[in-house]
Amino acid sequence: MKPFKIMLYEEMHEVGKSLLREKGEIIFARSCEEGSLIDEVKEVDAIIIRANGKTTRKIMDSAPKLKVIGRHGVGVENIDLEAATEKGIWVVNTPDANDISVAEHFFGLAIMLSKMLRKGERAFREEGRWEARYQYIGNELHGKTLGILGFGKIGKAIGRIGYKGFDMKILYYDAFRFEEVEKEIGAVKMSLEEVMSQSDYISINLPMLPETKWIVGEKALSLMKPTAYILNLARGPVWNEKALCKVLKEGRIAGAGADVFEVEPSSKDHPLLQFENFIGTPHMAAHTDEALKRMSLVAEDVIRVLEGKKPVYPVNQIR
Repeated sequence: MKPFKIMLYEEMHEVGKSLLREKGEIIFARSCEEGSLIDEVKEVDAIIIRANGKTTRKIMDSAPKLKVIGRHGVGVENIDLEAATEKGIWVVNTPDANDISVAEHFFGLAIMLSKMLRKGERAFREEGRWEARYQYIGNELHGKTLGILGFGKIGKAIGRIGYKGFDMKILYYDAFRFEEVEKEIGAVKMSLEEVMSQSDYISINLPMLPETKWIVGEKALSLMKPTAYILNLARGPVWNEKALCKVLKEGRIAGAGADVFEVEPSSKDHPLLQFENFIGTPHMAAHTDEALKRMSLVAEDVIRVLEGKKPVYPVNQIR
């Protein structure tokens, strides 16, 4: 009999699962609802959580054997870190796993918006209008100013691609200064207001914290150039969706895109989807085969903790 019982809230790549099977028994949560999880975690030694569901204090209270919570990905706002630390439960994640995939997704959406690719493809595919080539005149990313809100690993990856691939000028807003990256790609640290007003493309990469909720609201959006685009690949509540709908409806910015929404899963009736100059994807920026493999390797740190070792990528600190 394998010594450990490991609960997965959702499926993950076979690379990670195979590592877990060597050391323990994998069980899948029947539901990501708190009430259901409370009943299922009584014998669990480890939990691995993705984007759906939460690991709350009540769930931890119901799991006396729980030693480690692994986050398949980066953001840990759906894990009660305070409760985990109090209870001596390690929280680990995969901080380097999805930088490139999310950064590439940003440029994919930005190019679709600025080149009007969806409009052109639809006119050609559905209407057979070859003359649409004269109607949809896009813009180059090359040489434009790219503003990055949140200059963490993903923000830096976006900055590097923008600078090296499109010769873009890089501005960033962050609580910290990153002098090495400033030297590497010529990035300039500025205030939120300066980044919003001076950028042609804006990438939101801020973590979801109480102080970042709706930080990009109507006031910030009103500072944007009428020719500028803004894209959110971080968390839905970082910007105010109602305010964004308003500026799009009034034609005050060129367009917007998102991979995340305030309420997930979202639906085809979401108000933002009414706008032709908005493009949305269903929280899939990190879903490349390569990134999913790397995120599944949170299994390595989970196993380390179960075997009494210190994790390589701890989010909290346990004495």
